[in-house]
Amino acid sequence: MSMFDKPILVFQTDFTYAEGAVSSMYGVVKTVDRELEIFDGTHELPQYDTWSASYRLYQSLQFWPKGTIYVSVVDPGVGTSRRACVAKTVDGYYIVTPDNGALTHVKRFIGIEAVREIDESVNRLKSTAGTSVFHGRDLFGYTAARLASGIIDFEGVGPEYPVDEIVEHELLEPELSDGHAKGIFEINDPNFGNLWTNIYTEDFQKAGFSYGDTIHTVVRHNGETAYEADLLFEKSFGFVDKGDVMIYNNELMKVSLAVCQGSLCKMHHLDFGPDWTVEFTKIN
Repeated sequence: MSMFDKPILVFQTDFTYAEGAVSSMYGVVKTVDRELEIFDGTHELPQYDTWSASYRLYQSLQFWPKGTIYVSVVDPGVGTSRRACVAKTVDGYYIVTPDNGALTHVKRFIGIEAVREIDESVNRLKSTAGTSVFHGRDLFGYTAARLASGIIDFEGVGPEYPVDEIVEHELLEPELSDGHAKGIFEINDPNFGNLWTNIYTEDFQKAGFSYGDTIHTVVRHNGETAYEADLLFEKSFGFVDKGDVMIYNNELMKVSLAVCQGSLCKMHHLDFGPDWTVEFTKIN
């Protein structure tokens, strides 16, 4: 099998590059098989935030070639009884991760065909058997490399368990009616400070909102108003002036808020999570 026949490995973690964790994981992969290709998703996920790990998988997974093995390690329960697993999606991707909520969005919006618990007696780096705090290197990276290189197949990962037993975060549904929509900010764009809702733009438009509309917008945190304004809804940022807040259709085709060439999160002290709601009302 040539390197071009082997699956790509993509890693995302909350490790940063501040010390040698990422380097160690990649070293293990190359020790298993020098030909394996490794790419970074991100290593800047918020610490211990399995929700963000889940969302970023959903955001990027399907833009990689079919068969890609995505290693996602945000693992506050490392070394405990939480399952370490490999999930196979319905469209042919593999995700190597702790089963701690990190598969939530992929399971709901893409679909998981099967999931197997990693057999540590076979698929663990034996030279590190004395430690239980770095499964990203010793279990997830090592298993992903063995799977990508063809040393094991999916069945060789370990015993299968029911897809229904996958640990999931709660996903809140938006509320839509004629001229009205209410949802949450489910994630941010940390570099630019935009906030993404859980409302699909297609559903938003079916509720009567159109590009070019000015829409009354109220953001609440734990029920208290944090921001309120009438905002333009448009396709992209160039339709408003620098510094203006706007509503736009993001890369995942969901309704989002942004400041043109500025950070909405910083400017107005807003954030994401189930306690951050946003309500849109059509202005007649």
